[in-house]
Amino acid sequence: MKRNRRISAVAALTLAALVTGTGAGFAATTTTPTTSRSATPSATHAFNTAPATATAPAPAFHGTLPAPTGPYAAGEEVIHLTDTSRPDPWVPSSGPRQLAVTMVYPAVPGTGTPAPYMTLAEAAGVLERRKLPASSGVTPQTLSGVTTHAFDGARPQGGKHPLVVLSPAYEDPRMTLTSLATDLASHGYVVALVGDTNGDSGETLADGRTPPCAICDDPALDFDSVAANRARDASFVIDRLTHGNTAWRLAHLIDKHEIGMAGHSIGGAAAAATMIADPRVRAGVNMDGSFHPAPLPGQIDRPFLMLGAAASNDSAGGEWEQPWAALGGYKKWLTFTGADHFSFSDLDLLMEEAGFPTPPLSPERGVALTRQYVTAFFDQALKGIHSPLLDGPSPDNPEVLFQH
Repeated sequence: MKRNRRISAVAALTLAALVTGTGAGFAATTTTPTTSRSATPSATHAFNTAPATATAPAPAFHGTLPAPTGPYAAGEEVIHLTDTSRPDPWVPSSGPRQLAVTMVYPAVPGTGTPAPYMTLAEAAGVLERRKLPASSGVTPQTLSGVTTHAFDGARPQGGKHPLVVLSPAYEDPRMTLTSLATDLASHGYVVALVGDTNGDSGETLADGRTPPCAICDDPALDFDSVAANRARDASFVIDRLTHGNTAWRLAHLIDKHEIGMAGHSIGGAAAAATMIADPRVRAGVNMDGSFHPAPLPGQIDRPFLMLGAAASNDSAGGEWEQPWAALGGYKKWLTFTGADHFSFSDLDLLMEEAGFPTPPLSPERGVALTRQYVTAFFDQALKGIHSPLLDGPSPDNPEVLFQH
């Protein structure tokens, strides 16, 4: 079964409920266009629908992301950037392209104050987009107040650190990759979480506006153009963080010669598209996403990691076979048994904490495995630290299958 789709994190469990109209939860059950490895549109998204047999969510939601595993704390700062060289691709009438970027960096433990998961307006956008019922107990206040283990104003660790750009799934705001971002920061990376303004459930901009998604209900949307636009966003952010008068006060922490990018779903396609267009990006990761378009031989000759959900992966002649063959550098293709499309982001974990069903692979385990393998890959590709984790199957991680 193919993937890269805008599907529910529990699609296999909820399809019957959707068909019969008995589901209830985080989104309406309208058919939506594909964004991952699926040729067939799917009905819902993570945080969408609980089956009729599910236990009702608790009346109060208290979300907590897993703590980082590295020696450093995770500092956080949100910056706002404007690309005056081009109009917003989704709403040209709004003027130049504006971006909200969350910078997460290695910090001194015990400094700073707890950072919110997102703004109240961003949280309200998520709940509005997903049609979450009030009975779930998830409110803008509780969603924005999810414990992130990131700290505003934290004192940075000294030295230079590789930069990793992160791009989320279609419709999802940048914060849904916070668990990965904080862990990378704790292991000595500066991370830039880049949102797709007007292309997701809402990003709070410098002027305080949080525009809704302008493209999410377009059945004819060209996902090649979505990936290409995110690639332009990523290159612009890299420019601003590494050249001239930088847009971030802590940009001196960045080693501008060691840059990687990872993305989930369409964000994974954006990572590949960015590597094709921008040679500064020395390593890339696609987490359970289609390639839009598939790279051609010779376009990507730098390290690339493909992480997927085993249940939705056709390893013999599947959609990833052509991109895999085209990749010319160091490459790995791994799948997680029992995972679903949202095992690679925060969403399954938050679903579980809200009382919704989750895939066979526990959300905590999905986050832990994603962190381990993405960090090991960037350690090897950007820091030159070889990790035996990437050499082959590990008895400690029996869920991880090496496809090639």
